[in-house]
Amino acid sequence: MNTVTFQGNTLHLEGELPVQGRKAPDFILAANDLSPRALKDYAGKVLVLVSVPSLDTPVCDLEVRRFNTEAAGLSDKVRIVAVSCDLPFAQARWCGAAGVKSVETLSDYKDTSFGKNYGVLIQELRLLARAIFVVAPDGTLAYSQLVPEVTNEPDYDAALAAVKKLV
Repeated sequence: MNTVTFQGNTLHLEGELPVQGRKAPDFILAANDLSPRALKDYAGKVLVLVSVPSLDTPVCDLEVRRFNTEAAGLSDKVRIVAVSCDLPFAQARWCGAAGVKSVETLSDYKDTSFGKNYGVLIQELRLLARAIFVVAPDGTLAYSQLVPEVTNEPDYDAALAAVKKLV
């Protein structure tokens, strides 16, 4: 079983991390209007899945704002999606307050299919671990990073380099 830490305390993750080079796992997530979103909705695009515990925490706020800024310099063939277990209404409120328009927020609150299928659902908290997944236009997983300590930021440069290789 995979683990991460939160302020040095070990937490257990459900599911298995997907393998780079293989087909990315599917998911069903809720958009801010409660409509469903699945992996197939992003077919043909480079999809950056930014898994965060909660948008209402300082590191998650900083991370998603950073990706929102970075999105301006990326191709229109790239979609960046921030995934959390926050309710869709809270995600919409956060995006409005933060001025985030280039990153789509999707919620895994219903059945945590993303968290389980990508191996990032924290059992003890029912929140998602911090991770980045880059899915190629053909649906294969091109890059992944599970951040070992939940309170740390991801390696932005490595994730963005993986994206740029695909466009």
